[in-house]
Amino acid sequence: MKFTARTIADFLKGEISGNPDVEVWDIAKIEEARPGSIAFLANPKYVKYIYSTEASIVLVNKDFQPEDEIKATLIKVDNAYHSFATLLDFYQQSKPVKEGVEKESFISGSAVLGLQVYVGAFAYISNNVNIGNKAKIYPQVFIGENVSVGENTIIYPGVKIYADCKIGSNCIIHAGAVIGADGFGFAPNSENNYAKVPQIGNVIIEDFVEIGSNTTIDRATMGSTIIRKGVKLDNLIQIAHNVEVGENTVMAAQVGVSGSTKIGRDCMVGGQAGFAGHLSIANGSKLGAQSGINTSITEENSTMIGSPVMNFKDFMKSFVFFRKLPVIAQKIDKIEKEMQILKEKVK
Repeated sequence: MKFTARTIADFLKGEISGNPDVEVWDIAKIEEARPGSIAFLANPKYVKYIYSTEASIVLVNKDFQPEDEIKATLIKVDNAYHSFATLLDFYQQSKPVKEGVEKESFISGSAVLGLQVYVGAFAYISNNVNIGNKAKIYPQVFIGENVSVGENTIIYPGVKIYADCKIGSNCIIHAGAVIGADGFGFAPNSENNYAKVPQIGNVIIEDFVEIGSNTTIDRATMGSTIIRKGVKLDNLIQIAHNVEVGENTVMAAQVGVSGSTKIGRDCMVGGQAGFAGHLSIANGSKLGAQSGINTSITEENSTMIGSPVMNFKDFMKSFVFFRKLPVIAQKIDKIEKEMQILKEKVK
């Protein structure tokens, strides 16, 4: 499909600078764009590309002021990144919609499927499963007994959802994710080994949650592991039993959250951060990559980093000394030697 700059500007409520009739039919990064494509500029690091890009249209923020001639037609919007995301969503929705049940899939006679549901080949849907309208279950998905899946939710190939879990509406679960596996519960016994503690709870995932590939969310020992509305989890994340992740919290890849930790809403967690168990993390906390969180965070909207984690400003002050440790060690060694010489002279 082709769209003119005028049509796109009307859709995004933007202002045109250039040819309003120029057409595009593709989407590309600004540094790789070709004629007929639309790109965007939001990060100042990429400003240099706007003067050489071959894109026919570029979305820019309204406060952007060019310093040289630009060949592309500009559409000025309040937030170029958000507007570009809106276009990508429109482009995604314009693709053909999958619908119907493919051969070789198994659907229990007690399962209930809503309207316009898609079930791919080799998917397995167990007893008493309830799948909402327009949900999409891709090939090789396993859905255990008594699971519910909300409307418009997409479950990509190879996802495993264990029994009794609840998945909300408008969620996306990417390939290889495992929802509801047993929590890591073992008790040492008199025979000097570990007895498995039965994990009889479930996982509840609320609406508008996105879960990355190969992420695992363990079922609760009792009660529920809960992922609240709007949470975004990257690939390769481990969420342990009885954890609760608050609304609109985002986590980058390889984060690990130990059992029974409660993370507040609107938090941002960098990659490879690790949480000890039974912690409470205040709303709005921002935790840097590879942070080691071994104590509860009580101050809302704080920014922290390090292992063990500390206030960001304190960390940066300390870092000045961290990287000087070899020099400081040499100076201390020199002082100790000089003191030893003085002691010998005094004797």
